[in-house]
Amino acid sequence: QVRLVESGGGLVQFGGSLNLSCIGFEKIRYIYVMGWYRQAPGKQRELVAYMPTNGASPKYADSAKGRFTISRDSAKNTLFLQMNSLKPKDSAVYYCNVGVHYLHDEHEYWGQGTQVTVST
Repeated sequence: QVRLVESGGGLVQFGGSLNLSCIGFEKIRYIYVMGWYRQAPGKQRELVAYMPTNGASPKYADSAKGRFTISRDSAKNTLFLQMNSLKPKDSAVYYCNVGVHYLHDEHEYWGQGTQVTVST
């Protein structure tokens, strides 16, 4: 059974950095995209960054451009989200997401989330 697990969240001051990690996808086949989403209280879940597995460039939400970097360590089967210059509005639960596509089947996997809180 696949279980994505995020880690690296926590409390950080304004302007600080965090590096989120996601593991658990090594047994998933036909991954075509990997990404990070976030959800703040009372708001919808939103895309932060994603990276196709075909070598195409990662994409970022406008709010993340220039501050966040998504990357993957294939040897360690780990997805990362390096977050710099954090702001209070970045506070949210961050979720790892993996998209699978094979023939006519498409589905995705989610982690349980990791809390990020940025104080002023």
